[in-house]
Amino acid sequence: MDLSRWRVAELRDFEEFDDKNEDAGAALKYAYESLPAPPVTYGALLASAAAAAAPDDGVDRISSLPDQILRNIVSRLPAKDAVRTGMLASRWRSLWRSVPLVFTDAGLLPECIKKPTWRPSFGDAFGINNAVNSILKTHLGPFRCLQITCCYMDMDRENIKKWMQLIADKGVQELAFINRPWPLDHPLPATLFSYTSLTSLHIGAWKFPNTAALPDAAAFPHLKELFLSVITMKDRDLAFLLGRSPILETLTIIASKTDVRISLVSHSLRCLQLGLSSLGDIAVADAPRLERLLLWMTQRRRTGGNHFSRIKIGNAPNLNMLGYCHLGQHELQIGDTIIEAGIKVSPSTIIASVRTLALEVHFEVRNEVKTVPSFLKCFPNIETLHIRSMKVDKPTGNVKLKFWQEACPVECVQHVKTLVIHEFKGSKNEHAFIKFIVERALVLEKMGLVLCPESFRCSETTLHTRMRPFLKINEKRGSKNFKAIRLKFPSTATPWSFRMGVDLSCTDPFDLDSAF
Repeated sequence: MDLSRWRVAELRDFEEFDDKNEDAGAALKYAYESLPAPPVTYGALLASAAAAAAPDDGVDRISSLPDQILRNIVSRLPAKDAVRTGMLASRWRSLWRSVPLVFTDAGLLPECIKKPTWRPSFGDAFGINNAVNSILKTHLGPFRCLQITCCYMDMDRENIKKWMQLIADKGVQELAFINRPWPLDHPLPATLFSYTSLTSLHIGAWKFPNTAALPDAAAFPHLKELFLSVITMKDRDLAFLLGRSPILETLTIIASKTDVRISLVSHSLRCLQLGLSSLGDIAVADAPRLERLLLWMTQRRRTGGNHFSRIKIGNAPNLNMLGYCHLGQHELQIGDTIIEAGIKVSPSTIIASVRTLALEVHFEVRNEVKTVPSFLKCFPNIETLHIRSMKVDKPTGNVKLKFWQEACPVECVQHVKTLVIHEFKGSKNEHAFIKFIVERALVLEKMGLVLCPESFRCSETTLHTRMRPFLKINEKRGSKNFKAIRLKFPSTATPWSFRMGVDLSCTDPFDLDSAF
């Protein structure tokens, strides 16, 4: 099978992403961005080999290497390039059929390679369906990575079932299976739950099957990473997945079609990431290895009497990163205590392990601002503080520097080394908070203001007027290591990366704008 001859006659884009747009192209953009990066292409490999300055004597030294090494080389290539190696020499001709292969249907499209969130239209996807069908029938397996994200699943549902059965016999390690088109109208094939070799699973735009009808043996014993994007599922379905994934380390839910409710009991999970979803109660009941609880553009619950989403933290001794907590939509509960304005902090309400905290605050809404000191008191060891300044339609009052000085003892911010204000608008309330941090944070080293373009789309005179309060801010700074405030405009319209969020080697996923 020669995948290199496959071509597309015409290509058409989905419309660009818009946070207010709920169609498939908008919701699935984040799912495509979250896919693991494809391996190096064959062309890049050849360029790298040429750069190594091998002797120009015409001798084929690579083909003389042992079969094990040649298979290792081929297994690191995308399927399209792995097939092409058969043209190098007779020795390479059948190697690709017996190695752990990497196949991404997006890799067949130059447009997808240039723009990872682009996907073809219905007519263009027909050829991709044929290519997927061929590779699954031809290659014996295993697959190191298999990504099916461009196909139209409605073209031939019976064929999709055959694919799922073929995949079950291939020993797939990393699988991405994203359904198209929109809307959801048929459930995820139950065969998926027999894929015991999976270590990473991305599911997008599917309706969950009836888990009660699945066999008792259904499980993912080796699964470490799970992404669920634009999924219609019930609480029991999520509980089923968590219960059948004993070594799961990262769980991400993007754009859930129903309220997300979790009572987390896991001795393996290290990162829970929820985005673009409405939240019910999120309870971290017993998660001794949990390091990150990340929330991005979440909304309050759509059902139930209490419209606030309650984030309850029980046993999470290793939690070191929390946010964004939206003070107007989330209720934080630590143990049995709800954290609200004026609360008296006790040992039972302190989480000393958190080093990075991110809050979403309406600085012009006084009741929200009054809750911030309570949050800071509960996390006395934070070293990095991110504040996303939210837009306010109806301001309810000013909050001056005196409020912060009286409500926040110096212990609240004594360990803060880095402060970043996102969507900074230049308001007096923002200035008061920043001045407080500069005066009271005794080890402060860096401060960044990511400017809101709408607020600073003005004349140079207005810009200087809004920034004038910072001219004398260094006169009363509490930290000798703090020198200056860095200003910048956002580098992207959607400043969040779910892939970066689950990358535990990334020390600060909130700083996608690279404020420093």
